[in-house]
Amino acid sequence: MLEVLRSWTMRGHPNLDDLGPALPREQWTLVDAVRHQAAAAAEREFLSFENGSSVSFSEFNDLTDRLGTALCDLGVQPGDRILGLLTNSREFMLAMIATHKVGAIFVPINTELRGNFLEHQVHNSSPRIIVVDNGLIERFDAVDTSPTAIETVLRVNDGSDSTNSTPESLSGASHMPLEPLLETVPRIEALATPVPEDVCTIMYTSGTTGPSKGVLMPQGHCYLFALGTVAAMELTQDDRYFCCMPLFHANGLFMQVYASLLAGASCHVTKRFSVTDWLNIVREEKITVTNALGVMPEFIFRSPASNRDQDHLLTRILAIPVAEEWGEAMEERFGVVLRQGFGMTEVNMVTYSDLDDPVMASCAGPPLSDFFEVIIADPDTDRELPRNEIGEILVRPKVPFCFNVGYFKMPDKTVEAWRNLWFHTGDAGHMDPEGRLFFVDRIKDRIRRR
Repeated sequence: MLEVLRSWTMRGHPNLDDLGPALPREQWTLVDAVRHQAAAAAEREFLSFENGSSVSFSEFNDLTDRLGTALCDLGVQPGDRILGLLTNSREFMLAMIATHKVGAIFVPINTELRGNFLEHQVHNSSPRIIVVDNGLIERFDAVDTSPTAIETVLRVNDGSDSTNSTPESLSGASHMPLEPLLETVPRIEALATPVPEDVCTIMYTSGTTGPSKGVLMPQGHCYLFALGTVAAMELTQDDRYFCCMPLFHANGLFMQVYASLLAGASCHVTKRFSVTDWLNIVREEKITVTNALGVMPEFIFRSPASNRDQDHLLTRILAIPVAEEWGEAMEERFGVVLRQGFGMTEVNMVTYSDLDDPVMASCAGPPLSDFFEVIIADPDTDRELPRNEIGEILVRPKVPFCFNVGYFKMPDKTVEAWRNLWFHTGDAGHMDPEGRLFFVDRIKDRIRRR
């Protein structure tokens, strides 16, 4: 079975312009993709959720038109920020695309944040509207919102047992449930027409080296994030993706849900990853493709073996990273092909495993050379290093709007990251003689700066 899968994928990097909806580059926006698939895929299922709800491509387009119109009625203007503190749900996805349809900027927030960490991102993004699960609104009890001008709080019924109390910090805003806004009569003429250069999303970094930074992501950046995954995983409309990662993270959002959108595939979304439920969900939901990040793939591999480990339709897993001690064994056990890649929110996914290569530990594959330049450089001088030497991974785009355009309200951090006309990822790696990137670790953990 594994060799059949390998032979099926031995074709090298394809031409991305021919994939997904094959839109011309001037239409590389998520809004254009939604509208295209509403016509092309129509009533086919786009998203399903663990609570049993689902939405088709045409329904998704219609509901985001309605919610976008409601946002216009609330006074939202292009460039305004709409902050989402939302668990994985239909409402998360509707809020994001509706925000884009009015030319505003969606700001997804890590649902684990509390106190000063949440307050920093609220202050930095200065949202006009907050969309929040009822079960998470109490997080704002410990947040000072006085430096912001929050006008409206849209509350999502997430099935929690929380009360309808209003935190003092949000008492100056009007509060309303989101659900009735989905009944708004859509006015397409009131909506915006995004273009690839429009900043549409601010996604915050983890903040491991200081206050988290808001990455300014244009439409073209988000679109290519998804399109690269379509290429890497050979997605078609017959696939069914399984997303168990948080949608506030680029992997779950762009590399699973929006990759499914571009391919016309369906995507099943759960609230979180559970190693004990993972294979059962894959089997029951007829999943063909999924992603596993960080410790997830090893946790799956270390789970108790069963005589039903290959009783499923799953064929491909984007696993980042893969270790030598279990990579090939995981492929054999589950009858799947593992793919790898390298990227980060700021730079997109800039490499993927070559379709011709067997699984190799920590091999992220060659760069998508039509779109990005990738080198390994001395972290002190930024001079390119010879093949097989470990240094810092530096990246820059070859085409416009496929890359971040800075950190929101942090010009000093933007300049620091863009030294010598290269974006500094802070990650260590090396290139092999064939031009394949191997990820090693965070740069500070591997290389001592002089």
